[in-house]
Amino acid sequence: MKKRTDLWKMVSMVMLSAILVAGCSKGESASETAPASVLKDGKYDPPFTITIAKQQDENAGKYINGETLNDNVLTRWGEQNLGIKIQTTLLGGDASQYNTKLRLALTGSEKLPDVLPVYDTMLVNDLIESGQVKEITEDISTYMPDRIKEIYKQYPTTFNPVVREGKVYGMAIAPNLTEGEVMLIRQDWLDRLNLEAPTTIDEFEQVIAAFTNEDPDGNGKKDTYGFTFSGKDSYNTGWVSDPVMIFSAYTGKHLPRQWHNDNGKLTYGSVAPGNKEALAKLRDWYAKGYLNKELATQGAWDALSDFTEGKAGIIIGRPWLYDSVKDVEKNVDGAKISAYPTIQGVNGDKTYQSAQLNDGVFMFNKDFQNMEAFFLYYDKMYDAAFSTGEFKYGYAQGYDYDIVNDEVTFDPTKFNTPLEAVQGVGKMAFTKNTPSVDGPGQSYYDLANGVKADTGVLIQSASKDQTTQDGYRISYENRDVLLPNEFNGPPTPTMQNVWEQLTTMEQETFTKIIYGNEPLEAFDTFVKQWHEKGGDTVIEEVNEWYNQASETDVMTLMNLK
Repeated sequence: MKKRTDLWKMVSMVMLSAILVAGCSKGESASETAPASVLKDGKYDPPFTITIAKQQDENAGKYINGETLNDNVLTRWGEQNLGIKIQTTLLGGDASQYNTKLRLALTGSEKLPDVLPVYDTMLVNDLIESGQVKEITEDISTYMPDRIKEIYKQYPTTFNPVVREGKVYGMAIAPNLTEGEVMLIRQDWLDRLNLEAPTTIDEFEQVIAAFTNEDPDGNGKKDTYGFTFSGKDSYNTGWVSDPVMIFSAYTGKHLPRQWHNDNGKLTYGSVAPGNKEALAKLRDWYAKGYLNKELATQGAWDALSDFTEGKAGIIIGRPWLYDSVKDVEKNVDGAKISAYPTIQGVNGDKTYQSAQLNDGVFMFNKDFQNMEAFFLYYDKMYDAAFSTGEFKYGYAQGYDYDIVNDEVTFDPTKFNTPLEAVQGVGKMAFTKNTPSVDGPGQSYYDLANGVKADTGVLIQSASKDQTTQDGYRISYENRDVLLPNEFNGPPTPTMQNVWEQLTTMEQETFTKIIYGNEPLEAFDTFVKQWHEKGGDTVIEEVNEWYNQASETDVMTLMNLK
């Protein structure tokens, strides 16, 4: 360990000197006499700057106390404790604007920052092809801290989009299996009608029929219905207002809009057998008034409004969805929401859901020579996830946690200086979402099984309301139903020409069948046309990409095995 530390110091001196010299050659502010930064006792002296790009959308950090993007509690912490300044030099608003800015930077209109969070697979491909991003195979092997290596070892497929000819040009941003979906059900409606939560599709149908026809709210009016979801853009949202459980009941692991590895070959779920039966069921329910009448025009967040207003009885989403719909318990006297697992399939198997392993990838400017400093900072960001070090409770006292009367609290209204909401300090640095190692909700599962809340993560989980805790526990207990999309590469050549047409045809056909505007046999016609109009070629290209991505054992090259 001592030898490795010494090596880091030497490498740091050499590399930072090189950076300063390179900066002089480009006419930047550094001078030939500027001292080289040296890593000593975990801190660089003198401090130096890592520039980053940032998508400043609703998921990015928010700032209080007059702080700004480049001067906030976390940037100051980095400079004071690590000798590393984080400076955002490329900023985009929403995803589209951010991607446009990155593309413009590729043309040389402005300098690419050192660290590039990239969220678009086509842009990832274009960055690699441009030669403007750094190959980091050896850097990961040499500089990635061991505890982070253990995380990346669990998610080898996240490297697929950034591998070319056996070389690695990026890494997933904080890989971690997302939480699964649960059914949120009006418990007071179940109790009033003397019903149990459904576990099969037949029971589900009985419940939503009763929620529609048996006046579950007791107001004497036929003004409720069973199941609300979004059908606007996809019948597989993967997060909230999601009906994919119904499709999976008939198709198993072949989910709409998702690629599945079926015995070594990637297949597209929307054309799989079983979808026709799922559409027949949804068509029947829609005709009987069990579903949201406007489902085809409502997005995920639109679809939950009927639940919040006390009109719908079941909605599906990730456990945190409870926070977004719990107002019904305030708005409607006696309303109570409970979380339940999703139902089983028609054959008794589980139903499956989409899952994410990461949100984008880190890429690095080809001239960035200080990967060890990036990994030093990145590892510190993981302290909050591991409940270790200076961030064992959170990133900043008074921002995302506080200590009041010697007790750690995550309730912002109880802070010494109360806040309306906790501040996502972890999002102020590289990532849009704070790194996590809790998977689909292990801390909640542990709490439910008697583990004492004696770490920052456990204390924070224990601070959530009971319905949310129940949801995460269910999520963890059913983590085997989570299916990441096996195709995470750039659009194939044929995809670039026909994919929008194919997905539009898919969405329109499914919706017209559910609405009763097309016969059920329209699904057979859709499948035939999908294959003929480019789908077969897309399947070939996707599998070719998948095979190429798997050709070289990059995990061994990165010392991740």
